[in-house]
Amino acid sequence: MGRRRSLESIDTLVIHCSATPNGRWTTPEDIDRWHAARGFRRDMSISPHDSPGLLHIGYHYVLLTTGAVTMGRPEIESGAHVTGHNDHTIGLCMIGTDAFSPAQWETLCRHVTQQQQRRPGIRVCGHRDLSPDRDGDGRVEAHEWLKICPGFSVADWLAGGMTPLPGHIFAAGGST
Repeated sequence: MGRRRSLESIDTLVIHCSATPNGRWTTPEDIDRWHAARGFRRDMSISPHDSPGLLHIGYHYVLLTTGAVTMGRPEIESGAHVTGHNDHTIGLCMIGTDAFSPAQWETLCRHVTQQQQRRPGIRVCGHRDLSPDRDGDGRVEAHEWLKICPGFSVADWLAGGMTPLPGHIFAAGGST
């Protein structure tokens, strides 16, 4: 269950993917059902008017294929999106697996920029980047990822000026 936290404790934005077919319409309500099946539960006493129909969703934001962003949990409530890191992170889930619409990329850039302005120094990473460093070399490498989520290198995306990465753009008709 989520719990109330200080907004000052948030130091990381974690980008996820829904692991659904690229371009397929998926809603926050779909994710809420999946998270209910996994036993997630929001604490509606924290902010009962924020997304009242979503009782289980673990993410704070869901980025739809249209580029629209919907709220899952309010930021004041800890998430349920990355084990061991929920108390100090915000979870944003992009609908798709490894290719996203131009509108999603534009909105992701805008959302990350807004978070960076609100929280100078916030770390931005992918879910896979928080996998354990099993070989102890100080880096989380591909062979250590627990998941591929979000299906692209967030570090490369940031280094490239937050422009869509080649091969990760979903175009009409299903090609990337």
